[in-house]
Amino acid sequence: MGEPLKVGVVGTGTISKTYFEHLAKLPNTEVVAAADLDLARAKVVAEQNPGVRAMTPDELYDDAEVEAILNLTIPAAHASVTLAALGSGKHVYGEKPLAITRQEARPLLGAAEQAGLRIGCAPDTVLGTGTQTARALLDRGDVGAPIAATAFFVSPGPEPWHPDPEFYYKPGGGPLLDMGPYYLSALVNLLGPIRRVTGRVGRARQERTVGSGPKQGTTFSVEVDTHVSGVLEHESGVLTTIVTSFDVWAAKLPRIEVYGTEGSLSVPDPNTFGGDVEVFSPSSREWSVAAVAGGYADSGRGYGLADMARAIRNGGRHRASGELAFHVLDIMESLLESGAQGGQPVEVESTVERPEVVPAGATPDVA
Repeated sequence: MGEPLKVGVVGTGTISKTYFEHLAKLPNTEVVAAADLDLARAKVVAEQNPGVRAMTPDELYDDAEVEAILNLTIPAAHASVTLAALGSGKHVYGEKPLAITRQEARPLLGAAEQAGLRIGCAPDTVLGTGTQTARALLDRGDVGAPIAATAFFVSPGPEPWHPDPEFYYKPGGGPLLDMGPYYLSALVNLLGPIRRVTGRVGRARQERTVGSGPKQGTTFSVEVDTHVSGVLEHESGVLTTIVTSFDVWAAKLPRIEVYGTEGSLSVPDPNTFGGDVEVFSPSSREWSVAAVAGGYADSGRGYGLADMARAIRNGGRHRASGELAFHVLDIMESLLESGAQGGQPVEVESTVERPEVVPAGATPDVA
């Protein structure tokens, strides 16, 4: 396997805790440093994780021990942090989205290619047993040829529970850019890339109110669309209907379903790594839970980075790639453009190969 990839984290907010927990269990990654604009916050994280050194972002970029940067900053900073890390000769794995716009994201891929470096990007939930089992069933024809799919994420928005939710309603936020990467990454893994989209958008309220924490009762303005629906045309010919919303108090909707010529497939929440995959068979006229047929077992956030570390050490492609993240961003931006144009179809400029499957029983350090 070789030496574990030495990782430095930029951004030590809430999401960093789960990354530290999972990466500590993986043999081919080692977090050695943590950086934040608020150095005091980085020091707290370092004290909680033995062997981790606290420093500023600039110090981290210059640190000779660090081989890869884990970018856990807010979406508006994703592109600048990634570009700085690549400029210092380090591989980068980041939280989603890759950047706020295609214009910001495209130079990142170019800089990585020119420097011979890797870019990976969340979500890596698609590498777990939920999405990978669904893919294995589709690939072996359990529901026949896929014809159509649906994908739904609806909620009232994060402000009822999040103490500092304003960034969800600024450029780079909204239900599509926040949750869309989970659904679209899963859909591309299951059904292949998307060539054309048609979208409609809405915004129920111009202001929102913080519902918890020190800012409770504070109002803030909404700068993005909060309800996005659309039709995605896959290159394979499959049509997917998608809805993402921060305007729905409650609903009884599936997460993702795929409809084939010989049955239907219910895919678990793509914001989780596991969950039951259910199959409806016309012969039995009922749903049944499928046996696990693929994916990293008991996985969590950070497995995409470990998968990238394996590819850096051993060669080959990593699955939660920058190219996949760019295609997902391209799809989302195209949907918003279509919605702004009153639902005119928009061609998706990019494409991407379906990532390699994760076989059942695989571990990210070897497969």
